[in-house]
Amino acid sequence: MTRFDVLTVGNAIVDIIARCNDQFLIDNKITKAAMNLIDAERAELLYSRMGPALEASGGSAGNTAAGVANFGGRAAYFGKVAEDQLGQIFAHDIRAQGVHYQTRAKGTFPPTARSMIFVTEDGERSMNTYLGACVELGPEDVEENVVADAKVTYFEGYLWDPPRAKEAIRECARIAHANGREMSMTLSDSFCVGRYRDEFLDLMRSGTVDIVFANRDEALSLYETEDFEKALTLIAADCKIAAVTTGKDGAVIIRGNERHVVDAHPIEERVDTTGAGDLFAAGFLFGYTQGRSLEDCGKLGNLAAATVIEQIGPRPMQSLSEKAKKFGLL
Repeated sequence: MTRFDVLTVGNAIVDIIARCNDQFLIDNKITKAAMNLIDAERAELLYSRMGPALEASGGSAGNTAAGVANFGGRAAYFGKVAEDQLGQIFAHDIRAQGVHYQTRAKGTFPPTARSMIFVTEDGERSMNTYLGACVELGPEDVEENVVADAKVTYFEGYLWDPPRAKEAIRECARIAHANGREMSMTLSDSFCVGRYRDEFLDLMRSGTVDIVFANRDEALSLYETEDFEKALTLIAADCKIAAVTTGKDGAVIIRGNERHVVDAHPIEERVDTTGAGDLFAAGFLFGYTQGRSLEDCGKLGNLAAATVIEQIGPRPMQSLSEKAKKFGLL
């Protein structure tokens, strides 16, 4: 028996979410549907221009850990916050979800990371992230016993922005593989792929990463092609398992010559896409660590993604376990 099903590693961020129109994005030079890295000065400026906002603990891998726990899985998380109010909010929220979280906070400066997320009428989210304290995550924050005792360790591609986090990830991979465990990553977004394409491909081709999550745009960006079929063929050759989401069309799950096209789970209303990819990974990894078929893993991922799209905020407000049972997936 392992102690954890999934350990996730990522940027510990508090999300500040507000609605806006497309003109607001244009006026404030915000790239729509992307994660834009900003400095402290711009963070203050955008915050001053936001309308009524919801504060919620987020961060891609943190959302995934919370989703795994919501399904009833055993989840752990590594991520760095500061000793400030937002840091306390983040730590409380993730532990309240049932996630093991013991990463030591680091002083009061830089402050805890925050992402100002503007949600337009079409439900699309545009993220503006000040990384703050989360860039301080390093190899000293790797709890060796947790990595060794997690079936899968999953990390976000965004971690390739802060340099010391790379060392932490490579240390996690060393420990995981030494203990017969698996490593997984998400490509995070197409702009992130553009910055680190060669490094991401090396992680996959070297066997450092076993399971890769991407959406359609990220897969196309990774291989610098507009041919989705070509991208799927290439990613299948470069990693053990690839799970590629395709928006309203669902997802494609690939392992070698095995391929499953899994239809999207129906949604009543597209409210906010924040966290959809994170929750897809949560559902998939929960199913995978429970020994479910790849098709079932895809269905669980799509159910979790659909659930979070129907609400504001990146962490599900209802029981994913109960919902999965309702639809005969558990």
